[in-house]
Amino acid sequence: MTEQTEQNNGAGGNAKNNGSAKKKKPTSEYRQLRRKFAKTPFRIPLTWWRHRGLVPADVFIASYPKSGVTWTRFVLFEMISGMPAGFKATNQLMSGIGLHTNGIRLLPGGGRLIGTHEQYRKQYKRAIYLVRDARDVVLSEWAYLSALDYFRDNLDEYISTFLLTCASAYGYGPWQRHVNSFLDSPLAGTDNLLLVRFEDLRKDPVLWFTRMAEFLGVNVEQEKIQLAVENNSIQKMREKEDKEPVRASIKGRFVREGNVRGWISKLTPAQVQLIEEHAGNELLRLGYPLSSALAAEEDAKRTGMQTKETARV
Repeated sequence: MTEQTEQNNGAGGNAKNNGSAKKKKPTSEYRQLRRKFAKTPFRIPLTWWRHRGLVPADVFIASYPKSGVTWTRFVLFEMISGMPAGFKATNQLMSGIGLHTNGIRLLPGGGRLIGTHEQYRKQYKRAIYLVRDARDVVLSEWAYLSALDYFRDNLDEYISTFLLTCASAYGYGPWQRHVNSFLDSPLAGTDNLLLVRFEDLRKDPVLWFTRMAEFLGVNVEQEKIQLAVENNSIQKMREKEDKEPVRASIKGRFVREGNVRGWISKLTPAQVQLIEEHAGNELLRLGYPLSSALAAEEDAKRTGMQTKETARV
């Protein structure tokens, strides 16, 4: 089961962020067992089965979980289909892998835009790879899995799980291996892979969604892209979550803040050091500065400000 599957199963239910909803369990024992099953060797044939029925014209939007893909898919769905994006509509018509049979064919050649959290596979002939700073991803994923009662230990324990095992998110990890699987894949360095950083997408969404539309081979007017972005702001997506709650909504919010560099104020120096020790090379490959470089930037800014103050005196 994937994060997108959780959305499919939860959207449209009766769960609310109120007193009655808090009495419900976010995850049944059956779903707990399914998640444990997904981390065993039986996952291999199951993953193969879920990748049946693909066609050459299909394009994938790939990401490690909690990298901003829900927001990205909502905007793309509205841009390409012209229909309002919501949890039910988007997940049914622009489905994730394994649920793609009924996906709407809106791309050239009858292709579908299919979401996947899997590491690179040879079936992926063309893909948008959405990435996010691992130091923010781990915070978001820990909160999400904790809300679903999938992880009950503290953040220190989760960071180790995130970096050292495949068990953090349904067997998709570790994060750094996921990144390398795409950056070192046959798609890398070709016109068949578009690398998109979540932080760049947040900073200039119209520019990057325009690039995605061009990559997908669809013509979308700038006004339509701008409207799709406005219709799927954090606030408006939270309103959609209120109308169509997903399982994580029972103990909090599925749609979080989408923070950029939120880790700076939330992770301890020891936690940052552990992440950078194991995933520092991949952070640098993606253009994310390490904490030492950020600290040096801050020192340089302070020195510059002090110099200006001294000159004024």
